[in-house]
Amino acid sequence: MDPTEISTAVVTALQDIAPEVAQEDLTADSPLREQVDLDSMDWLNFLVRLHTKFGVDIPEADYRQLVTLRDVTEYLATRMAGR
Repeated sequence: MDPTEISTAVVTALQDIAPEVAQEDLTADSPLREQVDLDSMDWLNFLVRLHTKFGVDIPEADYRQLVTLRDVTEYLATRMAGR
């Protein structure tokens, strides 16, 4: 998958948790939780969906790295490239 496909799939996973989210309203470099107003449980559910969708383990120690849409996309792209 290229970064655009990954980003689109990430937004789709986000929309599973917060259906009101529109991709065109998201900014790649702003904190996702603030843009979408996700609580900690929603955020955890989102990360679990990413794990399921991409088959990439996301250890709890890495959660702090995943702030923006760009962060999440780059993180997944890096982990998927290593397979």
